[in-house]
Amino acid sequence: MKKSKQFSDPRSASDGDEEEKQEIREGEDQETGEDSDQDIGEGMDLEGYAGPMVVQPLAPEALAKFNAAQARTGVVYISRIPPGMRPAKVRHLMSAHGEVGRVYLQQEDPKRAFLRRKYTSTKKPHFTEGWVEFKDKKVARSVAEMLNAQPIGGKKGTRWRDDVWTMKYLPKFKWNMLTEQIAHEAAIHTAKLRVELAQSKTEQRDYLKNVELARVLDKRNERRKEKGLGPLEHKPLKRLAENKEEEPRKRKKPADDIQLDSVLGSIF
Repeated sequence: MKKSKQFSDPRSASDGDEEEKQEIREGEDQETGEDSDQDIGEGMDLEGYAGPMVVQPLAPEALAKFNAAQARTGVVYISRIPPGMRPAKVRHLMSAHGEVGRVYLQQEDPKRAFLRRKYTSTKKPHFTEGWVEFKDKKVARSVAEMLNAQPIGGKKGTRWRDDVWTMKYLPKFKWNMLTEQIAHEAAIHTAKLRVELAQSKTEQRDYLKNVELARVLDKRNERRKEKGLGPLEHKPLKRLAENKEEEPRKRKKPADDIQLDSVLGSIF
């Protein structure tokens, strides 16, 4: 008897591999936020965000339904994020207690992160605080009251088993307020950087002017020395703001003092 040979279709295997790779890529995009940043507010860091990424234009009925759903949501503030915990993990832990919408974790200060990466072996970003949006504000309030000052728990030997949650429910606080606050803080930070940059440019320009003035005076002093004259004094240029501060301020007498002087003058 001839043995029948079974042949597998190579196209079906390759299609399965492609589908599996596509699912992995979609999961990574949803976690890291590389697919779209339309739902991320200005100033927000993509690494600290976990939630729906794609925003589509809504019809009037769908928009009214969306606004009603947003009015039912509640936000919980977490004042401390355990080291190494990422937004996807926070979302997973909070999803066990209710339906979660969006999660955002604030990264630590850049200077502190630079020192930590320089002197320690941990290179991944650390987060300091976070906000979790629940679909139902009643669930958000109950979760905050139940988990506050309680250990995270989990299986024995897990990394954050003995860490403690520190969270608080934010009444009348919505997600758009968070995005506006972060955008405002980012704008203030950008304005401070611009002011510092302009100040450093002004100081550099004044320094170069003083260097050029010193060079010219040195040449003039050499010529005066050859003629037997004394050297010129080098007075560095001062900024206009410093000159204004050095000017004596004339204090005006208040009207009460003037009136008192006139009364005393009439008496004596």
